[in-house]
Amino acid sequence: MPFGEMTITLDDVASILHIPVTGSMISFPQSLRVDDANALLVELLGTTDVEASRETEQCRSPSVRLLWLRDHFSTITDASSDDDIMFATRAFLLHLVGCTLFADKSATSVAVVYLELFRDLSMVGSYAWGAACLTYLYRQLTTATRFEVRQLGGYLTLLQAWIYEHFPEMFSSPDMSYTESCPRALRWRPHVIPDSLQSVRERLDRLQISEVCWEPYVDHRAEHPLPDIAWYSGCLKCGQVVEPYHPERVLRQFGYIQTIPPRPFTPPRPDRSILLEQYWERWTDHVLTDQSRGRRCHYSGSGESVPEYMAWYDRISHRIVQPPQLRSGFTTDARSSLPSHAASTSDTRAARALTLLRLVISGGREQSVDVFWGALNEAHGILAGSDETSASHSTPSPAPASHSTPSPATLPFFSPATFVYPPAASDDPPPLIVPPPPASVAPPAASGPPPPLIVPPPPASVAPPAPAPDPSAPAPDSTASTTVYVRAKRKKKT
Repeated sequence: MPFGEMTITLDDVASILHIPVTGSMISFPQSLRVDDANALLVELLGTTDVEASRETEQCRSPSVRLLWLRDHFSTITDASSDDDIMFATRAFLLHLVGCTLFADKSATSVAVVYLELFRDLSMVGSYAWGAACLTYLYRQLTTATRFEVRQLGGYLTLLQAWIYEHFPEMFSSPDMSYTESCPRALRWRPHVIPDSLQSVRERLDRLQISEVCWEPYVDHRAEHPLPDIAWYSGCLKCGQVVEPYHPERVLRQFGYIQTIPPRPFTPPRPDRSILLEQYWERWTDHVLTDQSRGRRCHYSGSGESVPEYMAWYDRISHRIVQPPQLRSGFTTDARSSLPSHAASTSDTRAARALTLLRLVISGGREQSVDVFWGALNEAHGILAGSDETSASHSTPSPAPASHSTPSPATLPFFSPATFVYPPAASDDPPPLIVPPPPASVAPPAASGPPPPLIVPPPPASVAPPAPAPDPSAPAPDSTASTTVYVRAKRKKKT
């Protein structure tokens, strides 16, 4: 992001989905052979060997189709045998996680290996489903960053709702009937974003820190408090998938000032699975202390960071997604002739101008005209390539030149209410303005002859009227004047 790191945390998962983020870590083999998958289907779903083999062969992997699960177990009723109801229950749970928490890129099948989680149905409620879901989504997002990848797996409802919560001004469509007792995923209505991928990337690159909702669940805390495990720092595990989880890298999402985080925890490769399970079981020993969290932000939602944070961030990551030379508006010829520093310079100017205008606009209509004119004048100068408006700009100036707006690059954070220009400096005394009498007061009655009419002299800046022509004077030579005009014009062209 242009202003630092953000990620989905366990607090986001708990608030958006209302599923448990504490409990036993989910463990199972990374993958099954097709023969093992067939045996698992026969044992836990009650299918025949022929049905299981036919289904895995059609999927060409140790997976089954979601449609096959629906068709095969849709006839089970309350009057069925206990074994059939048990098989249908496992099939329903397998179908559920295949559609949501562990959805693959095809969105039509689910891996048979997840059936191991439903072998003992009494243990289903003891798993940390939220942590497993987040681990799986982390891995899918990592895979999606590769150039050749064109699809994304994982629980995309979680990802989409997280975007709506933290960037409400960009893509959100809230449901006005939502109540805080429900999961936050129900707060948003699904809708199609009409923008292209190119425009979405450019909008993300132009995103300002003031457009981010850093703490979206403040109103939700009464119904769903912040879970302590959200401060856990270590690794998450789902099966054989292991992903780092470090809330100290996104302290602003918890209302704290972001500092430079320490190096991430990397467990040793041998016996990593057993080590992580033991690490997770004692998660209370691995939460961030009050000292590690640092200081809270001066006011809620400010997204503050220490001064050296962005310099550290520039060394380990990129602020923008889209390369400047690939943005819309650049032709092939323009890209080839563009200096290497021109794109970054124009981006800096645009960001400075937008910051200035946003601060002034947020001040409301109560500000004087000079404030708005000064901001526009300064923004024009920034975008034109200098911090002052070009002298050739012929627009009348309602405010003196001494009312220049300070550059946004050097401005501290201030309230728009304090954005006021000083009074104009002038050596001339202010004009005396006599207001007209109120409508209810009648003018004095006329007595005697009217006073003589006195015409005040014109201002110094207004030229006196030209004298009337003298009829006795000789007529001017029009040919000579025309010749002078032509010569002057030619000289000007030369």
